Amino acid sequence: MGLSTHVLDTMHGTPAAGMSVELHTTQDGTATLVKSFILNADGRNPDGLLYDNASLRPGTYRLVFDVAGYFRLRGVELPEPPFLDKVSLDFGVADATAHYHVPLLASPWSYSTYRGS
Repeated sequence: MGLSTHVLDTMHGTPAAGMSVELHTTQDGTATLVKSFILNADGRNPDGLLYDNASLRPGTYRLVFDVAGYFRLRGVELPEPPFLDKVSLDFGVADATAHYHVPLLASPWSYSTYRGS
């Protein structure tokens, strides 16, 4: 199935619609931007999969979520600097034929992730 992501706003109990996200490939400490996008009303990439199975390759990747920017857009008062600004998740893809779903649960003060299904 490829690579996908989904973000839930745990402060408001909603999908994180409007959050900016970047996808990078990484190699030897260097990150290369693949795409940037704004999450849709369901907290997902509006174009669907970030990579389908035909395009996904074994390797290392980084998702960067603009958590502080999202909560500011929602009208949440944050300290300056915010506790969480951009959350970067580095992860590896070992089996490009498998589905890698990378969800993020976020508030202005905490986040959690896991390999979803």
